[in-house]
Amino acid sequence: MKMIAKIAESYAALQTEICSILQTADGKGKFEAHQWQKEIGAGITCVLQNGAIIEKGAVNFSFVKGKFSAQMEKLLGEKAGEYSATGISSILHPVNPWMPVIHMNVRYFALDKGVSWFGGGIDLTPHIIQREDAVSFHQTLKKVCDRFDIGFYDKFKKWADDYYFLPHRNETRGVGGIFFDRLKPGEKHNFDTLFEFTCELAATYPKIYSDLMAKCAGKPFSEREKMAEPASWKIC
Repeated sequence: MKMIAKIAESYAALQTEICSILQTADGKGKFEAHQWQKEIGAGITCVLQNGAIIEKGAVNFSFVKGKFSAQMEKLLGEKAGEYSATGISSILHPVNPWMPVIHMNVRYFALDKGVSWFGGGIDLTPHIIQREDAVSFHQTLKKVCDRFDIGFYDKFKKWADDYYFLPHRNETRGVGGIFFDRLKPGEKHNFDTLFEFTCELAATYPKIYSDLMAKCAGKPFSEREKMAEPASWKIC
């Protein structure tokens, strides 16, 4: 739990960087920051509405701690007296249906008994499938993953496919992405490696969307396309 203040500071700085990149790419909308504080901790909620490209988006940061309840013990399968957690969570909804919806989060959870882990991921949900953009998206995620472990991408892509599977439609949500949880520092991946991986992923997120904004946001669209349900596509 000693390292969590450092992680929270880095995640808060990444939140500021993400907002700056996205609002610059949007060209009109501005993120409004709302600080909050409760008994369990504090955070900053940043919301952009009615931008030129982003219709509504949020980039949220939190740093909380408290007693490790019996319910948490049952859910997580761990025993502890106290916990601390920090992370960034973001979702962006575009004006233009040629632009996809995107979601990202990274997080760190620590227990006072010395156990801790990282989690997170990025996924993309287009309204109109553009294969080349889906492939490029996955290639970018693979490059990030490969920097830290050559096996991360395949493992985390499958995890996302399973996690975001929609049983009632018998398909995955959107074009997938990567998802991971309970990555504990150990012999294979030390703390610094996993921490840097989550930071790299968070930093890549606004760059992915900025590239899509530059390519797709100016495409003409009809009201019918605007009302279309998000599509899904299984990458080969």
